[in-house]
Amino acid sequence: MDNPPFISEIYIYPIKSLGGINCQSARAEEMGFENDRRWMLIDENNQFISQREHPILSQFQPQISDGKIEITYQGKKNTFFISESINSPISVPVWDDQSEVFEVNKTISDWFSECLGFTCKLVKIIEIGDRKHKSKALNVTFNVSLADGYPYLLVGSESLDHLNKKLEEKITVARFRPNIVINTTLAHEEDHFGIIKIGDVTFRNVKPCGRCIMVNNDPMKSVIAKEPLKTLSKYRKVDNSVLFGTNLVCIEKGIVSVGDILSF
Repeated sequence: MDNPPFISEIYIYPIKSLGGINCQSARAEEMGFENDRRWMLIDENNQFISQREHPILSQFQPQISDGKIEITYQGKKNTFFISESINSPISVPVWDDQSEVFEVNKTISDWFSECLGFTCKLVKIIEIGDRKHKSKALNVTFNVSLADGYPYLLVGSESLDHLNKKLEEKITVARFRPNIVINTTLAHEEDHFGIIKIGDVTFRNVKPCGRCIMVNNDPMKSVIAKEPLKTLSKYRKVDNSVLFGTNLVCIEKGIVSVGDILSF
């Protein structure tokens, strides 16, 4: 390959459906990047909360420093330790999977409840194996965190450029909440990757990612519109799914960094 793809951006999303953190490097683990979607908000019925019903969640911005996560929302801030939790397990569904999680602390749960206007808890997944997800595509069961399905989402730059040529209002890759963005030359070439090596880290491509209405939420405004899902559905619909980006699992752990080249 004359111009092999390389990593141009890395993101983690510590709390499911909240804002992400742009990283220069990240530790790839079985359940996802370190500290990626290990936390989420649940309601009074122990159902997870997402931008699908609450687009305002995109306005909560995390930062990680000194073993703590600080959340900023409309000028308000609150902090909790990465390591802390209340030792009382809660069983929650994440789509078709059951997961065992633990509330972080009452103070941070009350803070989120006050900000959102309804009662909720901030919970975390702790142990590998506390949530398992079976891949129908591979007929293999994986240990995952609190992402919708798979631990990693990869998007190629040309896929976004190709979409933006069709849109009246251009969008950024933030709409798709990728973990890894790579510099590519062909739109959607990432769909067809198999085993991906990045330094000492090895990923396996599972399947292209089916997208939902969440990609229509502008994370800067928290307003759900019709695009880009409407346009994507015209040329990226397969069966009942609209595809953009591809899902990965990590089979050899290690550090990946911006600028790293992919090999196959």
